[in-house]
Amino acid sequence: METNLSRYKKDLGVLIRQGQLLYYSLALELDATDQKTKKTLKELFKKEKAPIFREEYEKWYSESIQVIKQILPDRLIDFTKLYKDEKRKGISFLTYTVSDLMIGLRTSRLGETIADDKAGLPKFKQQLNILESAKKRFESSLFEIKQLLQSDIFDNELAAAEELLKKGFVRGAGAVAGVILESHLSQVCENHKKNMKKKNPSINDYNDLLKQEGVIDVPNWRFIQHLADLRNLCDHKKKKEPTKEEIGDLIKGVDKIIKTIY
Repeated sequence: METNLSRYKKDLGVLIRQGQLLYYSLALELDATDQKTKKTLKELFKKEKAPIFREEYEKWYSESIQVIKQILPDRLIDFTKLYKDEKRKGISFLTYTVSDLMIGLRTSRLGETIADDKAGLPKFKQQLNILESAKKRFESSLFEIKQLLQSDIFDNELAAAEELLKKGFVRGAGAVAGVILESHLSQVCENHKKNMKKKNPSINDYNDLLKQEGVIDVPNWRFIQHLADLRNLCDHKKKKEPTKEEIGDLIKGVDKIIKTIY
């Protein structure tokens, strides 16, 4: 059985390879290689499909950001600034970003080009280098893999919750799913060094803290709120009996959260 840890390593390898192919394709498009390298890359793309940079970069960037957040959070600002620098005061070869490349931005002065598409190529290469360093850290003893191993445990516990639900123990299944969600959110706070001051915090307490600190966005915050409401239906003090469908949605939702929010 494939573990979460092995799956993450495999997915990271695929993401890095996608980035490498994007870089090679862009280098050819911009004619930014010597003749020998150009010939080598053309031979490569006879074997592998050449990606179109402007069509596939955004997806790669979005997936890469999630990896950097989890494994190299200290490099996240560097990674995003290479895409777009909101604080730059002018556009030059040094301040040109990948987002400029995506729209084909070109600047000139007195008829001389200051920066164009080619200025974006080294910026993308830096992003790719950061992602590749994430793999090195992932494989080293420097990276704490506790949360990845914990994810395997959560998978097993969610499977147990599903079994309880199938056998008609609706409240019990919801309670198990709620404990998993609360434990995972606690781990996410720890991963991002966000301290919870409240004693015995609830799912909503963790959820609010993660939103306030910018770890999760509003749609995820609302989704977790919804899951917390479903969990609360399982409280024996509640008069309303939760339905199988509601707790089924809770289990599926918790599974989604533990696999997408770290």
